[in-house]
Amino acid sequence: MRIGAVDADGRWLYRAGGISALSLGVAYILIIALYVRIGAPPSGVEARLAYLAGNTTAWWAILGISVLTDFLFVPVALSLYIALKEVNRDVMLLATACVAVFIVLDLAITWTNYAVLITLSSKYANAASEAQRAAVITAAGYPSVVLESSLLFVYNTLVLAVGILMTGFVMLNGIFRKSTAYLGLATGILGVLSVVGPVFVSALRVTIIFTSVLTTVWVLFVGHRLYRLGRK
Repeated sequence: MRIGAVDADGRWLYRAGGISALSLGVAYILIIALYVRIGAPPSGVEARLAYLAGNTTAWWAILGISVLTDFLFVPVALSLYIALKEVNRDVMLLATACVAVFIVLDLAITWTNYAVLITLSSKYANAASEAQRAAVITAAGYPSVVLESSLLFVYNTLVLAVGILMTGFVMLNGIFRKSTAYLGLATGILGVLSVVGPVFVSALRVTIIFTSVLTTVWVLFVGHRLYRLGRK
């Protein structure tokens, strides 16, 4: 059954979720633009430190915007749950839990370790001797290994992809347009494939790029719909 009614008590949350989702999409566009300008970080501790030292301002901007996007996901996830809980409460609970896990992992592991590396990169660039530089490289070893871990990539990418996939599935019978639902399904499927599908690194990178673009478009569609629901 298609659920067409809007929960009047949740309209304020729809507006908050809509504004957050639209802001999230704009933030993702800014992050992508910064990545394109400076390129992806290289592998290896010393190479990563040198790269970050040469792009410190851009990376502090990426880090700040990325942390903001994690917080913006909170009202988006809550408003989607309120909007779709009457369609399938259990699936939306799981989808919301996946987004929550992604937020916690991203804040606690990904961007915390990037903050450490960016700080250490400045010390690496300003080291007065080889001994000081070697000490910085040693200190940067752990956060660098964590960020290069395949397991971290699986955690971050897979849980968010599964959350979007389940949300897109529920949207098929909810108060969102079919185009938004299908876009969510495509985004989730591509996100899962970026973890478990590609065999070659080049194919993996292409899949990640497409997933990022689809995620950006999806949150913009979601934001537009949520904001309109909040104004009804």
